[in-house]
This record gives sequence, structure tokens and C-alpha cells, in this order.
Amino acid sequence: MIPATTRQYRYTEFGSYENLVLEEVKLSLPKGNEVLVKTHAVSLQYRELLIATERYPLPTIPNVVPCSDMAGEVIAIGEDVKQWKIGDRVAANFFLDKVNDVQTAETDQSALGGAIQGVLTEYRTYPSHSLVAVPPHLSYEEASTLPCAALTAYNALLCGFTPLKAGDTVLVQGTGGVSIFALQFAVASGATVIATSSSDEKLKVAKDLGAAHVINYRTTPDWDREAIRLTGGLGVDRVIEVGGNATLARSIAAVKIGGSIDLIGIVGGPNEFGPVDVVLPVMMRGLKVRGIYVGSVPQFNDMLKLMIANPKTTRPVIDRVFLFENSKEAFAYLQSQAHVGKVVIGF
Repeated sequence: MIPATTRQYRYTEFGSYENLVLEEVKLSLPKGNEVLVKTHAVSLQYRELLIATERYPLPTIPNVVPCSDMAGEVIAIGEDVKQWKIGDRVAANFFLDKVNDVQTAETDQSALGGAIQGVLTEYRTYPSHSLVAVPPHLSYEEASTLPCAALTAYNALLCGFTPLKAGDTVLVQGTGGVSIFALQFAVASGATVIATSSSDEKLKVAKDLGAAHVINYRTTPDWDREAIRLTGGLGVDRVIEVGGNATLARSIAAVKIGGSIDLIGIVGGPNEFGPVDVVLPVMMRGLKVRGIYVGSVPQFNDMLKLMIANPKTTRPVIDRVFLFENSKEAFAYLQSQAHVGKVVIGF
């Protein structure tokens, strides 16, 4: 039976995740090419904290329902839908309308939880073309971690100027969602991983996941020099850059001549430490710098093939699961940065 209403969180005003309001609203039936999905799990991104505090660098609609990453069950389909059926387990792409690998202003306007309403709701309709099938070996909670963090890591490593290959050395920063997935995908691809963190406990998790080397940047602040030492003076083949201006200068120093830096996040703060001298070292050392803004539906499906082929190595790492009714607690835990991997809200 299709419910008449859904409970959802939204912001009546920005400033803090504490401003999230739980409300019940009318639920619309799916149109011709739409699919109605019952949400089973939602995972959180650092982006959620930026949006809550109005620090996100891209426009966000007023009264937004937050969050971009979900997994759930199809409970109704529009009359024109052919590829999905009742009971299918699905996840929605971060960009609902990015059905190929070309980024446009139009695809940007289909970003869940920012440009359009997000997924922190019990039920939601989606365009049928925006969904992917959840692999059988993954739980809903695990699958909810894939649309942003996992796909961003996959896009960075395997869809760039030079796709990652066995024997390459990858430096991943920290142990958040993107970095952990990048570590796992790199290991699954036969690469050598160097992981950084300020916590020895978190670095132990990275080692358990397959990192060949770990660096505590609190005790070794010149982690770029340590990365060069670990690579015999050459530098790493690529850096998964999530810190932004706070870490970019050291990433440039750590990468080898002709290497790659994948720009993904600003967890060190949007303007931390001011501007970084990028042009001269990038130009003189022939570096490849690529901005990553999540990915497309085809890339999502390709990523799932890698995960299905390497189920143990690539299984999502979930730190904690919170109840839907305790969503604010999940946001608080994300903000604490105590987690390794993903923070999830279960329904």
C-alpha cells in the first residue's frame, strides 16, 4: 500500500543542523517515468555541514530537504517505467540527470540536497534514469554510502586523465568517506596506498584495509617529505586531495613529476591558510590537476562492477548507524570527526 504522507527533515532556516525540522507532508504518486522509493538508509557527507552553516560554495534552495545519498526499495512505478519493478533495491545518483559523463549547468541543477530537495525523507520519487541497482551482497546501509563518497573516489582514480593501474602509488588524506573508498579501490586495483591521519587509531584501520604505509601528520607535519622518502625520492603517482587550501601545497610537493592531483574536498576549510601557489609548480613539473564533482550514472554502474568483483576489499566501512528520529545526533557525530568511514541514518 502506498502511503499518503512522508516524514522528512528540512531547514526552515540555515545556520546549524540544529535547525532541522521533522515534518509530515503529502506524498505524490510517481508520474510516467518516475519511481517511488521507500528509503531504508541515508549516509552523510561533509557537504551537509557546509550547507547547514551556509558555507557551501554552490547555491542551495530555501527550505531544502538535506542529504544526497540513499538506498531504498521500489514500491511504485510510473506507467512508462520499464527497467524497474516493485521490490527492486536501488540507490539514486547524486546528480539525478547526469546520465553520461558530460557535466553541464543543467546536470549541476539536479544535485540532491542542494540544488533540489534531498533524500532525508521516508519516501521520495526519482526519475527512473537516475537509479542504479544495489548489489546483492550489500545491505541498504552499506549501499547508501556509495552515491557521493564512493563514486567520487572511483571517478578520481579510474576515470581521469590516466586511470589508476597496478603498481601506482596513491596518497589518501584522512579516513573520511571518500578517502577510505579511495584506499579500498586503489588496493583492489593493485596500487600501493599511503594514508595520512592525525590519529594512530584511525591509521590502524587504514592499515587493516590494505594501506602499505601510514603517516600521522600531527607527529610528522612534513608528511609530503615522508611520502617522497617512502617512494624512494620519486614522489607519489597521485594524491586524493580532500583538505583544500590547507593541504594543497604539500600535495603538490608530494606528487612526482608528471603525477596527478585529484581535487575533491575542502575539509580543511574553504579559505584555510589563504591562497596556494599552484601555477608555477604545476606548470614546471607537468602535474595533472583535475577537479572531481561526484560522477555519472554510467560511472556508478561501472564502479559497482568493481565492487562486485572485489566484495571483501571494497565493502563500505560504516562507523555508526543512527535512527531516523535521531538524525541530528548523526550530524553532530559527523561534525565531531570521530568517525572512520561513513556515518549512516537508518529507517
